[in-house]
Amino acid sequence: MHKKDCFYLGKVAKKFSFKGEVLVYLDTDEPEIYQNLESVFVEFNGHLVPFFILSASIHKNNFLRVQFEDMFSEEAADRIIGCDVYLPLQMLPKLEGDKFYFHEIVDFEVQDKRLGYIGKVVRVNDSNAQALFEIDFNGKEILVPMIDDFIIKVDRKNKTLHLDTPNGLVDLYIN
Repeated sequence: MHKKDCFYLGKVAKKFSFKGEVLVYLDTDEPEIYQNLESVFVEFNGHLVPFFILSASIHKNNFLRVQFEDMFSEEAADRIIGCDVYLPLQMLPKLEGDKFYFHEIVDFEVQDKRLGYIGKVVRVNDSNAQALFEIDFNGKEILVPMIDDFIIKVDRKNKTLHLDTPNGLVDLYIN
């Protein structure tokens, strides 16, 4: 399995017991949908390695208490503490309406209510406090804050993102 075919689920945060159980921090709003997994991919030494789950349960909101197969000691658990956890993209719950996953809208055309076509989504930059749409318009980069009020419609069928940006925001980039 390649990382590009997966989504980030969380991180092995810490040991839970002397029997090799670990707590996996789940980076999701709905941790309960992941408590019945059969396996996950753990990024270990730069590679995604399948880890099979013997038992798992929700622990204090966003943590999953996990007992992996063949991991029955603290020493075994120590080796994966801090490792990222992934699942295949096809396991992402389907979103509808104007909700979307960041990877899902890459290469969508962007139509602004006032300006018309303003480019294609290159990626979503979520490394700052405010996530941004990075849009390419004829080689020029346009940054639009990802604000619910700006998003009119996510048209998956036509791969188009419809926005209503404030006057002057996009104009800064294209004029």
